[in-house]
Amino acid sequence: MMRISDEVRDAIACNRAVVALESTLIAHGLPHPTNLEVAREAEAAVRAQGAVPATIAILHGVPTVGLSAAELQMLATAPGVLKASRRDLGVAMATGATAATTVSGTLCIAKRVGIRVFATGGIGGAHRPPAHPWDISADIADIACSAMLTVCAGAKSLLDLPRTLELLEAAGVPVLGYRTNTFPEFYTRGGSLPVTARVETPLDAAKIATHQATFGTGTLLCLPLPEEQAIPSEQFRAALTIAEADAARDAIGGAQLTPYLLARLAVLTNGATLVANKLLILKNCALAAEVAVAIAARSE
Repeated sequence: MMRISDEVRDAIACNRAVVALESTLIAHGLPHPTNLEVAREAEAAVRAQGAVPATIAILHGVPTVGLSAAELQMLATAPGVLKASRRDLGVAMATGATAATTVSGTLCIAKRVGIRVFATGGIGGAHRPPAHPWDISADIADIACSAMLTVCAGAKSLLDLPRTLELLEAAGVPVLGYRTNTFPEFYTRGGSLPVTARVETPLDAAKIATHQATFGTGTLLCLPLPEEQAIPSEQFRAALTIAEADAARDAIGGAQLTPYLLARLAVLTNGATLVANKLLILKNCALAAEVAVAIAARSE
C-alpha cells in the first residue's frame, strides 16, 4: 500500500534524521518553474544540515515517501494533479490518482512510516470572515494527533490568526517560537500574538517535541522571516483586502480559496509574496533538519 525510497527506508531503520516535505506547494502552491526550483532547493537545505529529505505524494494511487528527481518534475508540470488532505487519501488510492499531499495528508503518511519531523511553509487554520465559521483547515487536527514536530513560519497570513491559535490551544498543540515571543505571520514578521514558549536552539525544540510525543500530541515550531525580508504588514493587508474581494466576486470558496488568494497576492504584490514564500520554506527546511538531527541523537 505504500512505497518508500531506499534512502528514506534505510535512514528510518538506522534512526538517522529524516524530514518529511509536502508536495502541494509543488503542484498547487507555486507557479512553474519556481515550484520545481523550490522543491529541489528544499531537499538540498535538508541535506545540508545532515538529514534525509522525504518529499511525499500519492503517485498513481500509491502513497510515496521520498520522490525521485523525475517524480518531482512530474508533479511540477503535470496537469490534473489532485490535492489530497487526510480526507482524500483513500479516494486517491482507490482510484489510482496522482495527488499532491497537503500538510494534513503529508503528516498522516509520514507518521505511518515513522518520520518524526515535518517542514512546510505555513499551516492552514481558520479563514477570515466572510468565510463560514466552520471553514477550518484539517491541518490543525492532524498536527495535534501526529506526535510529530511541524516546522513552519506560523499560519498563512490570509487566515484568522487569533482564532487559529485558539484552535491549536484547544487541540492541545504547543506553539513554540524559535527565538521569538510572538506568533509569526508567514509573509509578515508577526504581531503581538503570544506563543506557548520560546526556544533558542534546535536541541531545546527537540526536547519539548520528544516529551510531547510521548503523550501522542504534535508540536508546532514557528520560525519568523527576518525583518528585512518580510513584507510590511500594511502592504500585505491592503493586497489581501483586494484579493478577498476578488474571491467573493468570483464565488471562490472551500478548498479553492487558499490557492486563489495566494495567486492573486503574488500578482498584487508584484511577486513579493513568492520571494518571501520561497525564502521561508528553505529556512524552515534547514531548521527542521537541525531539530531532526537533535531528536535522532537523543534517541540513540
